[in-house]
Amino acid sequence: MDFEPQYWHWLIFGMLLMIAEIFIPSFTVFWFGLGALVVSLLVALGVPLSVPLQIILWALASCAFTLLWFRFFRPLMKDRTKAGIASEAVKGESGQVIKLPVEGQRGVVRFTTPLLGDDEWPFICNNEVALGDRVFVVEVSGNTLIVEKR
Repeated sequence: MDFEPQYWHWLIFGMLLMIAEIFIPSFTVFWFGLGALVVSLLVALGVPLSVPLQIILWALASCAFTLLWFRFFRPLMKDRTKAGIASEAVKGESGQVIKLPVEGQRGVVRFTTPLLGDDEWPFICNNEVALGDRVFVVEVSGNTLIVEKR
């Protein structure tokens, strides 16, 4: 019995693998499904591929997609926030004063990368600061940063 997979066999196989990613949270099965879609496209376009060549092409495409994702694209998408990280991790971070402290009110400092989930924080500083000054985090006290101007 000769079995020759049609393009729709690879299409369904690829979609099933991609759907399986919902239940397998490793984000690797997705790339094997995408590899099957590549083989499906080639077979649909009429490229003459034997069954062993289809399987080899699927394996190579899947490995290539997985490598590209983990090696090149995923590092570009890293979360740059400091949310959920201990306050020790934010010490030394620098921000810019956007609101001056006045009698009875704290100033506000803005960070280019959010610290502990927010990019603007009320601050206390023992030195005089001006709008636009660069300040550095010394300590976190509740919901207020203690900063210093260097």
